[in-house]
Amino acid sequence: MDFRIDPARPAHHAVLGEITARAYLDDGLLDFGESDAYLAELRDVAKRAAAAEVLVARADDEVLGGVTFVPSGGPMADIARPGEAELRMMLAVARAARGRGIGEALVRACVDRARATPGCRGIVLSTQRTMRSAHRLYERVGFVRTPERDWNPLPGLDDITLLTYALTL
Repeated sequence: MDFRIDPARPAHHAVLGEITARAYLDDGLLDFGESDAYLAELRDVAKRAAAAEVLVARADDEVLGGVTFVPSGGPMADIARPGEAELRMMLAVARAARGRGIGEALVRACVDRARATPGCRGIVLSTQRTMRSAHRLYERVGFVRTPERDWNPLPGLDDITLLTYALTL
């Protein structure tokens, strides 16, 4: 690997926030483009880092991507049940760095952290229906679809239903 995975430092927050925002914008994952309210949430890495563990992939001092890991019982959990960790929003890799295994390495780092968390028996995640390459990545790592746990962060808008995956440790 020509990159490493580390906990994000405050100096990484702005860069990772922009990588995350660009990934969602460039991949057409936001309904309203630059005016989408979720965009501010995507850029707010400091907020995530205050409540969970944000990991970055980097080569030397260049941030290439990142992800948010929520330990079992963490305050940022959306769907995790007792004994489950959660891989949360914002798995993102800079467009120029894609195809190097960075996304998979970030997911595997979260799985390793879940395994190291006392009492943690599994890890779960939510994803958008259109994120097909991410679905393949999750399945390659060993996650399986859990359609009974699919959910909608904005009830009443059926097209926003998030798909769920789980990995038993």
